[in-house]
Amino acid sequence: MPALATTALLLAAGCSSPPSRPDSGATTGPRAEAAAATATERPLAVAAAPEDTATATARPGATGAQAQRSKLSVSSYDSRTRRAVISPDGGADTRSPSPSASPSPSASQSPGHTAVGDVIASAPAPGAPHGLLAEVTKVIGETAEGTEVQTEPARLNALLGDDTAKGSVPVAPAAFAVDELLPDVDVSWSKTGDVHVGLEGATVPLGSLRLDVRADLPTAQAGTASASTSTAASVSGFVQIAPRVDFRYGGEGAAAAPASAYLGVSGDWSSGWALTGRADASATPARIPFATLHADPVLQVGPVPVVVNLDLTCYLQVSGDGRITVDVEQQVKGDFTAGGTFGPAQGWTPVSSSDMTSTPVRTSVTTAGSVKAALGAEASVGLYGTVGVVADLAPYVRGEATGTVTGTDDRFEADGSWAVYGGVDLTGTLRLQLTIFGTPVFRRDIPLGALHREWPLAGSDTP
Repeated sequence: MPALATTALLLAAGCSSPPSRPDSGATTGPRAEAAAATATERPLAVAAAPEDTATATARPGATGAQAQRSKLSVSSYDSRTRRAVISPDGGADTRSPSPSASPSPSASQSPGHTAVGDVIASAPAPGAPHGLLAEVTKVIGETAEGTEVQTEPARLNALLGDDTAKGSVPVAPAAFAVDELLPDVDVSWSKTGDVHVGLEGATVPLGSLRLDVRADLPTAQAGTASASTSTAASVSGFVQIAPRVDFRYGGEGAAAAPASAYLGVSGDWSSGWALTGRADASATPARIPFATLHADPVLQVGPVPVVVNLDLTCYLQVSGDGRITVDVEQQVKGDFTAGGTFGPAQGWTPVSSSDMTSTPVRTSVTTAGSVKAALGAEASVGLYGTVGVVADLAPYVRGEATGTVTGTDDRFEADGSWAVYGGVDLTGTLRLQLTIFGTPVFRRDIPLGALHREWPLAGSDTP
């Protein structure tokens, strides 16, 4: 018999407003110092940024060079030349110039201007659809839109410094742009206010995204022994996911690298599906993408807008010997985590886990053979346009039979045996771009490692 199940993915980053600090004019002495120390040690909360989130700027190496919200904005950016135009956005920069900062060639140190050494973090902007995290290396001159500057890529630790932050933020289903690759794909979600998008009757919990799909699968080729008796194989069902981005930054440690860091994606999933017929024999699994999804959620780390780039490719995948006919219905439910964690001693190491349970609603296997089918998703998660984590989550069903077998849940006749198994495969890679945290450069991509779990669902030997 075959198999299918659900979803997957993704990842990335962000945080929210800084903890309140004591009023410097209200208290002095040891008490104020203790209060300030407590505030500094309190981690910044991770939260979704507002739609009008402000740009953040910092001048590393300058006195009091802590990242602050700014009224500067990115008017345009050219990814090929890395030139940007920074405008005052109709108001003066709230940041006071640092007396120790070096003068810029073409811009004054007055409020409302940017200077060499400034690190800028911006939400998606013209020319920078995935957000921008860059350091100004040269001020070219003034234009009608603002100050034109030359930039180079920057790192998050240049903005976060000694602050700490951690949290988990849901990705809103409405934030995804969906490209349906097969004719029979429907996307559903709902939000407060009794707003529902997608299939009528598809009950989707708040925060979840549902994909319904029906597709014909490759069948046994004409002229083969199995083709004369096979029926076209098809799959129908849904995958429902509620992805969250997990982020942690542990303050600056030795060699200007973070003391700790984590970037990953986690979430809940459920699915229900049916597979019928006989699929074609295939030495390598046949993967059929049925939808791609993309979102650029912006999260707030104190004053810093952190842009997460999330891409999902949902797919069907079938492999087998082309001899077995199945009729299966199944429901699956569980959760998953995939990402990478950093520590000074061990560097970057993978994190992956999945807890899933499945219930066979109906199963049958006819004739000897084997088949495996999955309904899964491949996700890539990054920051500011650079991929950091790639994960592939593929819950599946696998069926096999030996001898001459006709079997169902409650009845079978066989000169041999048959069995159906549920399982989940989780694989992935940590990418070089995770150094965007300010951690040491990878020498190579790091595999997440393969998580593989399988359990019996039904069969001739099942009690």
